[in-house]
Amino acid sequence: MPSELRSRESPVVLYGAIAANVAIAVTKFAVAAHTGSSAMLSEAVHSTVDTGNGLLMLFGLHRSRRPPNAVHPFGHGRELYFWSLIVAVLIFGLGGGVSFYEGVRHLRHPLPAQQPFWNYVVLGAALLFEGTSFAIAWRQFRREARDRPTWAALRLSKDPTTYTVVAEDAAALLGLLVAAAGIALAEALGRPEIDALASMVIGLLLAGVALLLVREARGLLVGEGVQPHTAEALVALARAHVEVVATGPVLSMYIGPKEALLVMELGFAPGVSAERAAQVAAALRGEIRERYPMLTRVYLGLLAGG
Repeated sequence: MPSELRSRESPVVLYGAIAANVAIAVTKFAVAAHTGSSAMLSEAVHSTVDTGNGLLMLFGLHRSRRPPNAVHPFGHGRELYFWSLIVAVLIFGLGGGVSFYEGVRHLRHPLPAQQPFWNYVVLGAALLFEGTSFAIAWRQFRREARDRPTWAALRLSKDPTTYTVVAEDAAALLGLLVAAAGIALAEALGRPEIDALASMVIGLLLAGVALLLVREARGLLVGEGVQPHTAEALVALARAHVEVVATGPVLSMYIGPKEALLVMELGFAPGVSAERAAQVAAALRGEIRERYPMLTRVYLGLLAGG
């Protein structure tokens, strides 16, 4: 990846998420052991998984920054996508699976929580920490998204270090609300089964978030390219040059969060000299890179028969 792009990548979002989750996980485990709350235990597991996920994303970011070599001539940017897939699988298996299992186990053998007051104290502190982490990630995400709607920006984002933390923290905040509601209803109604059901809901919530992250990681790993409207704009840029009368298919692929490859063939009008064709191609390459900075590798060739 070009150094000017790489230098803008900052793991501050990941550091904030890891710090928040470490503090929250330790506190949740202690209170879950003291009160016996199933929902609180699920939240403790959730925070532990999120901590591990943040460390894995940092590792993936470090690996993705390695320079190109003979075996990987386009660099290692896509390795970050691999580790984002591992993170999604862990959220599904450990976060969602363990939380759901704990809910089922406590539903079969419900026990009333002891001193539930501490659950509320921890949930309040967790909301503060998670909210801070989410605010950091959300600010970074919106800066990258510019004016695009949130859902469209999530789908178009190619940087797992941001959208994964946003998704995790959003799920964490919802999970905390579910846990608080489950604990409060269980205490008010004298039905500890509600606490167990809250744990199961948290598990399903995490599983849903994990599936969304798996879908995004899959698209990037199998070679996702630029959006169709971007491809159409690239063709329009090329055809704006009077010498270009035809274009081949727009072939593109993301090879990193802020780096994509573009291959496009140009057909020139009869009588255009090779020197002039080279000048047009060079000008077009500069226009493409100026308008779409993520297209860092642009290869323009001669359309067969052109």
